[in-house]
Amino acid sequence: MKVVYVSYPPSDAAGRDVPASADNALGLQEFLTERGHELVTTTDTGAGLDEELSDAEVLITTPFWPVYLDADRLSKASNLELVITAGVGSDHTDPETAKQHGVTVAEVTGSNVVSVAEHNVLQILALVRNFVPAHTDAREGGWDVAGVAGASHDLEGKTVGIVGLGAIGARTALRLKGFDVRMLYYANHRRSPADEETLGVRYARLDTLVRESDVVCLALPLMEGSQALFGPERLAAMKPGSWLVNTARGAIVDRDALVEALGSGHLAGYAGDTWYPQPAPADHPWRSLPEGSEAMTIHCSGMTLEAQDRIAEGVREMLDAHLDGRRVPDDFLVVDPAA
Repeated sequence: MKVVYVSYPPSDAAGRDVPASADNALGLQEFLTERGHELVTTTDTGAGLDEELSDAEVLITTPFWPVYLDADRLSKASNLELVITAGVGSDHTDPETAKQHGVTVAEVTGSNVVSVAEHNVLQILALVRNFVPAHTDAREGGWDVAGVAGASHDLEGKTVGIVGLGAIGARTALRLKGFDVRMLYYANHRRSPADEETLGVRYARLDTLVRESDVVCLALPLMEGSQALFGPERLAAMKPGSWLVNTARGAIVDRDALVEALGSGHLAGYAGDTWYPQPAPADHPWRSLPEGSEAMTIHCSGMTLEAQDRIAEGVREMLDAHLDGRRVPDDFLVVDPAA
């Protein structure tokens, strides 16, 4: 059996082995070769990858260095049976197309929940406290306290709206509870009164949440209905001077409408960890947002070393099941062609 693993290249700057990089491949080389199987690792997501996929049975991709699997690509990968997302978020694979080709799609459910929730709080504080300009000033030899303090606020007493209250949204709410904020949430399925009390949240319609929140935090998957959910009209409906945090998926926010909302000063700031496409090209407009209006990162929120260990464990569990001819565990399944 041939397994193809696609991920980011290693970095000399890391100073240590990074488990999920293409070179280390989550420690799968020994795991597979001892069982008589072939592992191919690559950072290529283009023509070179298509050549490798032509006779591959398993593809392991990542949400931060994704392989976009459309009908054309899947039709050329005639031996492909299983696609594993080494992480959470399999929107780079079209589910109906995968099902039509008999390809199972799975991901490591829950592997990034703690990591992304912590990153949400980090980015909220970075925006509200105006951290990035303060840090830049320190590095560049400045001491413009007035300039930094003029856009710095306490988080306490603010209204934070969380869009999506699954595992990550709920964990984010728990971490924000200690900041004495008012928390609203919107989700397709309302939580029980007991859950709402525990998390410190109150349900609101999306339009109400957007209108009343000082900070909006996106914690929902990219799916039908959430593509460009925050487009020109919804961004305009946000409170003037509010902040938007998006560690969910870049495509949930309209790219150009966000640039306009920040450029006009309607929004005070945007902190995004996810982009579209990924990796983001050097000329992506979010790389040059107005100075002081952003706290961008490179889809690293769910890639702490602890998260990578959880991902590796889940990927090995799925490969074990596949090699033994067993069904991938239900909690990992995204697309089941037999269903």
